[in-house]
Amino acid sequence: MNREQSMKDKYHQLVNQYQRDLFRYAVWLTGDKQVAEDILQETFLRAWRSIEQLNDIDAAKSWLITILRRENARRFERKQLHMVDVDTELIVDQHNAYEAEQQQDQLQQSIMMLASEYREPLMLQVIAGYSGDEIAKQLNMNKNTVMTRLFRAKKQLMQIMNITGDE
Repeated sequence: MNREQSMKDKYHQLVNQYQRDLFRYAVWLTGDKQVAEDILQETFLRAWRSIEQLNDIDAAKSWLITILRRENARRFERKQLHMVDVDTELIVDQHNAYEAEQQQDQLQQSIMMLASEYREPLMLQVIAGYSGDEIAKQLNMNKNTVMTRLFRAKKQLMQIMNITGDE
């Protein structure tokens, strides 16, 4: 097998294995499926361009998450605000969908209220599915520090959302 075919195979393996996890993480970061798809596409494009730099396939998920986080940051560098005429917007009353969206928004806003030192490990665990060891590696921290931050993040999140531990 030639080198180019080997790189293509490695790339396709990465896309197939991590696309769903990365998409969920991107949706969580952006709050918008279309933006998440764009960021995911850019992530995989950058991964393809740098596939030769990936020596350890076991580090691929962390590598891709890092690329995705950087792509999301780049989005704000070039962000332009769009004006919308409220009178032209269509308003649909779907009570159940609205409530679910409100709960999701409340959860996302509550998580965003956490200090970044707590928010980021929590997002990596819940959205990306990382273990404590993987989060520690991704954030260059001691595992005990990560586990403490996860515990505190969940405790603070419950307080922010006014949830008791008895429920």
